[in-house]
Parts: sequence; C-alpha cells; structure tokens
Amino acid sequence: MENQSRRDFLKNAAVVTAGFTAGVADSNIFAAPASGSVLGANDKIRMGFIGVGNRGSELLGYFMQHPDCEVAALCDIYDPYLQRDRNKVNQRWIDMLGSKIPQLGEQFPTKPKLFSDFRKLLEDKSIDAVCIATPDHWHAIQTIEAIRAEKDVYCEKPLSITLLEGRKMIQAQAASKQVVAVGINRRGNIAYQNLIKEVHGGKLGQIIRGRGVYASNLFPKGIGKMKPEDPPKDFNWDIWLGPRAYRPYQYNIAPYFFRWWNDYSSQLGNWGVHHMDAMRWLMGETAPLYISAHGGKYVLDHDATINDTDVVTFEFASKKIMTYEILESTSEGGLFPYGELEIRGTQGMAFVNEAGYRIRPASAGQFQNWSRPFEEIVFDNQIRPVGGSSGMVRNFLDCVKSRNTPLCPLEEGHRSTSMAHLANIALIVKERLQWDPVNERFINNKKANDLLSYEYRKPWKL
Repeated sequence: MENQSRRDFLKNAAVVTAGFTAGVADSNIFAAPASGSVLGANDKIRMGFIGVGNRGSELLGYFMQHPDCEVAALCDIYDPYLQRDRNKVNQRWIDMLGSKIPQLGEQFPTKPKLFSDFRKLLEDKSIDAVCIATPDHWHAIQTIEAIRAEKDVYCEKPLSITLLEGRKMIQAQAASKQVVAVGINRRGNIAYQNLIKEVHGGKLGQIIRGRGVYASNLFPKGIGKMKPEDPPKDFNWDIWLGPRAYRPYQYNIAPYFFRWWNDYSSQLGNWGVHHMDAMRWLMGETAPLYISAHGGKYVLDHDATINDTDVVTFEFASKKIMTYEILESTSEGGLFPYGELEIRGTQGMAFVNEAGYRIRPASAGQFQNWSRPFEEIVFDNQIRPVGGSSGMVRNFLDCVKSRNTPLCPLEEGHRSTSMAHLANIALIVKERLQWDPVNERFINNKKANDLLSYEYRKPWKL
C-alpha cells in the first residue's frame, strides 16, 4: 500500500476509534447491534471460566458480584485451582508468590461443572459465554474455539501472543454472531472515560505526544535462576505449554512468572497494553507507521528472556509521537507529577491513572504572549473499586443481553495488543521499522515479518 492509502486508512480508523470513546457515557451510541438471540433483562447469563488462577480468580470475583451472572463451569489444568482448595496448592508456589496465588474457597449458589479440558467445557450447550484468563499464548486458540462453539467471549488482555493471532480472532468473530470483549480495563474506568471527553473536546489543543512508563524494581535477583524440575502434582505442564515448543518445567516459569518469558508473554504485553491502549484512545490513533526501540537485559542477571529496560517510540501518520518505557530495575516513584500517563497538547497537558486525573494549562513560551487558556482541572475517582475491571465485566454482561458492541471490541483490543507486538519486534531487530497498518506487514524488514507468527506445536492449530 502506498503511504497515502495508509494515511487515509488511519484517518478513517481514527474516526471509528473516536466513536468508541462515546461509549463511555452510553455504550450503545456507536455500537452496531450484533446478530444472535437477545436475553431478557431478568435472564441469568451462564458463564464458563477458562483459567482460574491469579487473574482468572480476580475476574471470577468480578462476575460473581452481578446477580444476572451464574457461574456455570470452571476449567483449569491445576486441580487445586479447579477444586477451589488452597490447602492443596503446592506450598512452594505459595512461598514464592504469596498473594499472587488466589485465596480460592468461593461459595457458589449452585455448584459449577468442573473441566480440565476447555474443549469439553465448550461442548456444553447450556453455557452462554466464557471468560478466558489463561496465559497469553493460549488466548487465540481458546477464543476462536469458543466463537466456533457459539459462546460469547470475555478475553483477558493481552489479546494474543502474535499479531497474526489477533487478526485470525477478528476473522473468526466476523464469521459468527458472537459478542467478544477484550479486558483492557482502562476503558471501563470513570477517570479515563471523563478525560476522553475533555481531550477529544479540545481541552489540550492540538495533541502532540503521549508518554507512559511502567516501573517495577526487581533489582537485584529478578525472577531468579533455577533448573528444570518435575512439575507439581496435579499440574498438567504439557497442556500449559500448549502450542509452544516443549521444554522442561521450571518453578520460575509457571504460574505467574511466565510474564517474564517471551514465548508466553512480556511486560509490554502485560502492563504495556493497558497503557498504550489508553494513550492510543486518548490520542485518537489506530496504528503507527514507524516504530523504533532501545533496550535489553542491562541490569538484572536472571532467567527471564525479556528485557529489564525498554524505551519504544511510535510515530503516527498524524505526526503525533507516543513513547513507552519498561523499567524493571528502578523504583516507580516520581515518574509523573501525577498518575501513570502523560498526554501533551498545545494548550495543556493531562496526567491520569484510574484514581483520577489532573489537566494543567500550558504557559506561553519564548516569543509568545498569551494568557493561560484555563485553570487546572482536578478529577478524583469516587467510584470504588477505582479499577476499570468491574466496569468492563458489567458492560460485557450487558452486551451479551443486548448484542451491542462492548467497550473494547476485538478490533480495538487487537490494535492495542499489536502495539506491544510491534515494540517487542523492534527491540529484537534493532532497526527503525516501517509498518503497513492495512496489510499488517513491515515494509522494510523481512526478519521483522518472520516474527509476526510462529509454528505451533502439534496438535494445536488456529
């Protein structure tokens, strides 16, 4: 595609993206109704939960808060998680991970069906929808199979482990009648929802750049150094690996530690997707044209296969710039005057997190003479909990009933997850990459294109 065609695409796509922001006030304004049966207002949605470890248990709790949701089935490859019995969890896991091991022990009004194979859960025609909270490398297979089984899907972020997977998921939904939501939770948060109105209403003037940083001090030991061992009893390591190449089990891979191994996740995918989605949303952008990156394992000497230091720059057709950093060997304090992200424009700047935001006016610089355009705006989130996950879950349940488009549909989730994939690829090839957002291919680097997918281990396939 020629550059002009890509720019036309991005301009049109930005209009669509801006349309989704209106959903913060009324999720039906720009939502195209999906095909399929509409549940009554008093009907209970029978939910199946695939992956009920750390994040899966958190989502299970959010869904259980709603009386129109019935926990109909649970699926996990670790039996103590499936049985919801913390007394049977491997003690070494608890010693290593503490609160990252779920408390378990929930009281269900009706005992859910239990499955160790997600495919068996999907065969159950009495289940209306599923929540997928397995490790990242499983999301695509399970989401596509759920769509084919005519289940609506809430898929935890990041949507995929490769760019190709995300597009395949969108194609599967397009051939179906299913509602699919992506759990990128800033979109369900009132602070971000209100800030969107301010920024898109022109409060900051012409947007120039966005900046985000995730800092987590793992110095000096990181996730440690360990040797292969036998996996814990009742934990199906072969199935956990799924489509990825076989390797022996290590205690600093699963559970939870997989986020530091690039075969299964990354911190750009884990935390970065939340932040880059919010910046892309606030800036009214769809996909970059250019990506450059610096970083490596510069500080931590541990088993992780991802970097401890990343600085990534994205340039859009609109000439806006976004930068994102992962800093895993320094304290999180003092990154911004307030919040977790910064958006700068010609008339002001915004600093935001899920607890609230501050909009500060710009001041005249050299050679200029004008008054401050407004006084500082302060917004503090009074909704508890402040996190957007509860809003995303409620919105998904509403969309299952109405067949409307959720706050974060697949295309939006894919575009934001793609930012993490593009960043990771740029860090590997160490070149400034030119991206074709229509055909989703790199224009100037074959090696980078080779990293858009990988060969699945048999028998798994999309």
